[in-house]
Amino acid sequence: MTTSLWLADRHRPAESDFGQPSADVVVVGAGITGLVTAVLLARAGKDVLVLEARTAGAVTTGNTTGKISLLQSTMLSKIVARHGADIARDYVRGNREGQDWVLRYCEANGVLVQQEDAYTYAQSAKEVPSARAELTAGRLAGLDVDWDDDAGVPFPYHGGVRLADQAQFNPMPLLDSLIAELNNRGGRIGEGARVRSVSQQRGRVRLRVHSGQGEVDVDAGQCVLATGIPILDRGGFFARLKPSRSYSFAFEVPGDIPRPMFISAGSPTRSVRYAPVDGGERLIVAGADHTVGRKSPTAELKELSSWAQTHFPGAVQTHEWSAQDYTPIDRLPYVGPILPGNEKIFVATGFNKWGLTAGVAAALLLSSRILGGRMDWARAFAAWSPHEVTGITTAMQANLEVGFHMTKGWLMPIARSGASVPSEGGLVSGPPWHLQAQCAVDGVQHRVSPVCPHLGGIVNWNDADKSWECPLHGSRFAPDGTLLEGPATRGLTASS
Repeated sequence: MTTSLWLADRHRPAESDFGQPSADVVVVGAGITGLVTAVLLARAGKDVLVLEARTAGAVTTGNTTGKISLLQSTMLSKIVARHGADIARDYVRGNREGQDWVLRYCEANGVLVQQEDAYTYAQSAKEVPSARAELTAGRLAGLDVDWDDDAGVPFPYHGGVRLADQAQFNPMPLLDSLIAELNNRGGRIGEGARVRSVSQQRGRVRLRVHSGQGEVDVDAGQCVLATGIPILDRGGFFARLKPSRSYSFAFEVPGDIPRPMFISAGSPTRSVRYAPVDGGERLIVAGADHTVGRKSPTAELKELSSWAQTHFPGAVQTHEWSAQDYTPIDRLPYVGPILPGNEKIFVATGFNKWGLTAGVAAALLLSSRILGGRMDWARAFAAWSPHEVTGITTAMQANLEVGFHMTKGWLMPIARSGASVPSEGGLVSGPPWHLQAQCAVDGVQHRVSPVCPHLGGIVNWNDADKSWECPLHGSRFAPDGTLLEGPATRGLTASS
């Protein structure tokens, strides 16, 4: 994958020196959820330190499609079916507060936002019932949605749900502004600082951090894990979330690009928006979703690119990128204490691709909780709640799949023993007592252990991203084994 449209040509220097290894609150993760949480706490006078393993926005926020919408594909119909209209209304209320906060902040700080209508549409006749169900669920949840039989678009369209006055943007200027405010309020950020472990000792939180300063122990009163998926196994969130990877293309097109944002009600996913750039606009098309580590989506990406070029003649690709998101077993985010009754370590995860609103709602909820307040809609975001029983069947199925891929990962490489590394690509081969992951990228070969340091799964090669991916819980690694994203906290070890 190349760099996303949002991260391309950025030259902001990383802030690696985070000063004193202590704070009232340490926030782990400098995406939109972590940075909004940090700013809200700093505004209240808390001493806040943000620790980011890579650079701000490098993982999910900087690789989104940039939609700030309350109409989220078929999310509401799934929530209503599992939890009823009351919980769906609370979910919408939380997302609305998140959306409102982002839009107010962007207006106050000169961050460009385009306010456009959003559509969940049927790309074929068989998707019409799903789109209609979202219309009904949206109205039950309090959204002023309507049905549009003809949106005037150049791609297959069989009617869709429309929600007016939603928004889209490039998320990186927002993160830059949040970092500037955090620094101005006495907060700090340490980039290139990977948290290896978190423990509690005598009422305090101790974080073991690997950074340019070496291994450092950071002391905190409280800690917020805003890392996509929690990097701690406490609470078993890795078993309550399904990691999904999706892909985006940006195109320069000679004709007009539709103004509204679109996302299909069925599969294959087709997500469409325009994006202003210097000297013009780009078309962004996204889709090709798959569970992390269980396939290499070469054919799906070719189909997605072909779809865009067919319906937007003359489109020329300029960027290609991917992002990782986590679907909770009961379709609702997990925001709150890592274990019931623990008011020292908090998590925010499970936004299912809609973190630009739900992630900000999580930041509002967590900062309020840390400061002694509450949100009336919090039950729709609870990390621990009776409503999760609706996801038990899904959880059982997901963990049966994990067990299958654990076994498959250890046994299948035997058949590849002695196989040569492709000129470009990767494979895992050998007997279980001597597995090796070998790859070649741009003529450079790498050899590492394929055993994921999280729970011992065997990684697979993703040709599209040129990375090793664990099919159990979504940890990803660069060709040389360097950790890209967790729940693992260490990279793959070198192999002889």
